Amino acid sequence: MGSTRKKLLGFAAAFAVFALADAWVFLTVRGAFIRIAEGMRSSQAALFVRSAPRDADLVPGWLESSRDAVPGERFVFLSADPSSGAFEPRGAGAEIASFWASHREDPEVVKGLDSAYYFEAYTTARSYDLGGISTTVSFEPLLNADGSDIIGILMITREAGAWGEFDRVLAVFAFGVLALFSVIYLVGAFARDRVSAFAVIILALIAFIFIAYPLFETFRLTFTSAGKPSLDTWKRVLGGDYLRAFGGSVLLGALTATFSTLVGFLFAFTVNRTSMGGKRLVNALATLPVISPPFSLTLSVILLAGNNGLITRQLLGLSSFSIYGLDGLVIVQTIGMFPIAYMTMSGVLKAIDSTQEDAALDLSAGRFTAFATVTLPLAMPGILSAWLLVFTNSLADFANPLLLAGDFRVLSVEAYMEVTGRNDLGGGAALSVMLLLPTLTAFLAQRYWVSKKSFVTVTGKPSSRLTELASPAVRRVLTLLVVLILAFIVSLYATIVAGCFVKNWGIDYGFTLSNVWEALSRGRKAITDTVTLAALATPVAGILSMVGALILVRKTFLGKRVLEATLMTPFAIPGTLLGISYVLAFNKAPLVLVGTAAIIVINYVIRELPVGLEGGVANLRQVDPSIEEAACDLGADSATVFRTIVLPILRPSFISSMSYTFVRSMTAVSAIIFLISARWYHLTVQIYNFSENLRFGLASVLSTALIAIVFAAFGIMNLLVRDDGAMEKNVVA
Repeated sequence: MGSTRKKLLGFAAAFAVFALADAWVFLTVRGAFIRIAEGMRSSQAALFVRSAPRDADLVPGWLESSRDAVPGERFVFLSADPSSGAFEPRGAGAEIASFWASHREDPEVVKGLDSAYYFEAYTTARSYDLGGISTTVSFEPLLNADGSDIIGILMITREAGAWGEFDRVLAVFAFGVLALFSVIYLVGAFARDRVSAFAVIILALIAFIFIAYPLFETFRLTFTSAGKPSLDTWKRVLGGDYLRAFGGSVLLGALTATFSTLVGFLFAFTVNRTSMGGKRLVNALATLPVISPPFSLTLSVILLAGNNGLITRQLLGLSSFSIYGLDGLVIVQTIGMFPIAYMTMSGVLKAIDSTQEDAALDLSAGRFTAFATVTLPLAMPGILSAWLLVFTNSLADFANPLLLAGDFRVLSVEAYMEVTGRNDLGGGAALSVMLLLPTLTAFLAQRYWVSKKSFVTVTGKPSSRLTELASPAVRRVLTLLVVLILAFIVSLYATIVAGCFVKNWGIDYGFTLSNVWEALSRGRKAITDTVTLAALATPVAGILSMVGALILVRKTFLGKRVLEATLMTPFAIPGTLLGISYVLAFNKAPLVLVGTAAIIVINYVIRELPVGLEGGVANLRQVDPSIEEAACDLGADSATVFRTIVLPILRPSFISSMSYTFVRSMTAVSAIIFLISARWYHLTVQIYNFSENLRFGLASVLSTALIAIVFAAFGIMNLLVRDDGAMEKNVVA
């Protein structure tokens, strides 16, 4: 107790000293800035005064023609009345006339006039209410040509306390430094595990600044109308048509998530738990849909199976077939999103220790029984995570429904049209917010179910043995299904590649190379910017997600559930909502990021952070904490435990997280379309613009280039972060 009291007294003393130093720095910087700024303003005003004509009759016209010469200041010409000698405003509006009538006898105004009369400038020591704005008044003498007499006085009004924005930014910085000092001191004095404590604090700051704060700004917008509190937006969006679109989104998301998870599990199990051949090729082809723009597959499907599709109309002669609507959307989204489920479940299935399956087989259980009672339950965290990921991605997707929905209404398209078509940010934000309800419900249900069960399978060095549960006949069936799905995917992408060399798809199928040269020349900046920004975001997201997973699974601290829910919230945020939120939050002090590369990189990291967290959490639930506890008992600190024990075990999820972040950064559309600028452009936006203008050949070239870049990045990533084979399984006959 005495030790704690001494620490608190020490903190109080240190805090007081640091707070005084912080306040001194704040006041010094503020005073210096204001002096410099006021000096620049005065010099600017003095130069403006010197340019005035020397004829009193010309001054009012000169002021009218140079009304905005000095931003933030208004100039009024005061000339002496011939009969009374008193100074009166000439050519001033009613507001200035009223002000002059009320304050002409004010001591400060009288002093200013007297000073200007004797050739000295003067600024009032007090401020006045001018049109509801606190205003200071300066008086500058206007001299004749030889400087021997005054021809009048310029009264200059400017807003008092015009440095309020700077004061707010500086105050935020000063309080932030003080808070940072307090946190560092308290953690150093009281925390047993300082590394973990700092990690929790950093994660909490990230969650607050880049997730909670932008969402708060968006929620606030939905409850305002014309700058005033109002429920008009919600009254409108909760109408029948929008509720029907909400139901359509949930139905589409559930169907897509279910089919994508089934296909993803088929691929993950066949690749990681059987002895099928060509696994590298299967893995490469299976990731194709996730490393291309989300609307590429839709365009391919329309061109092949649309109303005038190559297959449906020209080859099969079908006239009543339509790919538009729910069925077409489920097919396209399933093909486009099953790689998310596949990548999520691959790390989990690879990490399952085969000794438990061996034990089931030794106890006379059949292959299917061992699979159903051991493998499938242990893989359930990955399966549920994959379903949730696909469900939220389907809800947030607007590019595919925009092109393929037909009469089937979904909320993401309605929200997008509110923003881009009707220029209603509040309505679009409200519709996007509605999508949070089903996603958060699914997330909480998944978390509740997983928390009730144990999925630990790794209690020491993982076994390298893999007991194949699939019989030869079953393996052949699984392989055939995988091959058929891959053949369908390849046919879709073959259409994109063919489009690179076709003059005008659907009209003129003649061969040409002009698309290649034109697309690469027009898209050079977009390619460079996109690769640069994605490369910056990838390692940050990978490391942050693994540290976050370790903290959330292994550590107990106050507010853990709130922090976890906040970090997972980007699951549910549609891209349009996230883009709107970032524009609203970071287009003003203290963080002005709109138009910079930073806001795009931060968007990438925050948007894809839940994917890495989900994969890391699912992987860590299979690892017995006693391994890390043993290392701590031997003297290793948290950083050493993470680097030498946790990270090698998490390597599959770590690589998957970085890979997923990179490809999603390269193929992002919905949020990025609000955040790009003239300085930083994006490849997918360029592709979308080409597609929207029916320049399918140019869009195909850039889509193919994007796929090639991502595959090259995968190769480099595997070389830099080489898998040590800790989780590899060798098939035992």
